Amino acid sequence: MQLTVTGKNLEVTDSLQQYVEKKVGRLDRYLPTITDARVELSVENTRAAKDRQVAQVTLRTKQAILRAEEASSDMFASIDAALDKVQRQIDHYKGKRWSKRLGGNGEGAAEATEGEATEEETDEGSRISRVKRFAMIPMDEEEAVDQMELLGHDFYVFFNVNQSQINVIYRRRSGDYGLIQPEMR
Repeated sequence: MQLTVTGKNLEVTDSLQQYVEKKVGRLDRYLPTITDARVELSVENTRAAKDRQVAQVTLRTKQAILRAEEASSDMFASIDAALDKVQRQIDHYKGKRWSKRLGGNGEGAAEATEGEATEEETDEGSRISRVKRFAMIPMDEEEAVDQMELLGHDFYVFFNVNQSQINVIYRRRSGDYGLIQPEMR
């Protein structure tokens, strides 16, 4: 597992680096397929002092991305809380995969290795402030819902293996999910 620790408005000290390495290294026991771990530590300029120290943890495997972000008044507490959240996501992810392996058919699920997501900042005059590019893994609707929940997002763009096209799954206000299937005219 490759670990990257970065600081935003914060200098990452040796003790902070070692603490993160020790804590993130333990996750490898629970999910040995982790290929890349990124931890971003930042100090936000907010009014509430209790939410200034922010830790964001992103783990990548070949099939999924797990992400957690926590804020508190202490950086070490933020790291611990974010890693606890990631641990719960790992348990949820592994449970879904095992139940699918035991009870699901799993046929036709193509696997591809996930490429590195890249971001680009655009010109200040443009209404588009950021562009993200990433490799898509073919999956069905249920896998997309699971991935969206693991990331904590309200929508997820994916290549639907059943429809052979790009779809968007989103969380509706009522709590259920919607699926957008584009049609060319």
